[in-house]
Amino acid sequence: MRIATSVLLGSFVMACATGAEAASVTGSAALALAGVVAPASSLLSAAEKRAVAMLFAGNASIPYRKTISVQADKIVCRTSSVDLTARSCELTFGTTVKTINGHAANEVYATEALAGVPSDGAAGSSFENLSKLNCMLDPKAIAGKDGSGATCSFDAGN
Repeated sequence: MRIATSVLLGSFVMACATGAEAASVTGSAALALAGVVAPASSLLSAAEKRAVAMLFAGNASIPYRKTISVQADKIVCRTSSVDLTARSCELTFGTTVKTINGHAANEVYATEALAGVPSDGAAGSSFENLSKLNCMLDPKAIAGKDGSGATCSFDAGN
């Protein structure tokens, strides 16, 4: 009994120590999250990027019919309340790190907030970060217009 309690307590402490919380989102927020991450992805084909862009632009009837997986190992976005022009995101896809700025970074930052990623910050800076992003888009289900076909899971925070 003591061993089981120790293992359970150790697991709880490790989960709290990382500061990351598993989260998931479905529906329009999931499609939006996949939609703002896909253009920067080095893991998607051109056809998959076009399909995600078409879905995100409101076209549910697309010729691409395969399930699309939009993944990112880590996304860290920063804004500043002091330097009003400072907004950027670093998106990590395997060993590739893509930095985006301006409106594209603002879209990712705002969409992370929509998906429930908590904001953190100090000294005039705000941060949002997530890891292990895995969004699944099923174009056939999305075409049914019943709210299904888009899910994302991720670890929020660091």
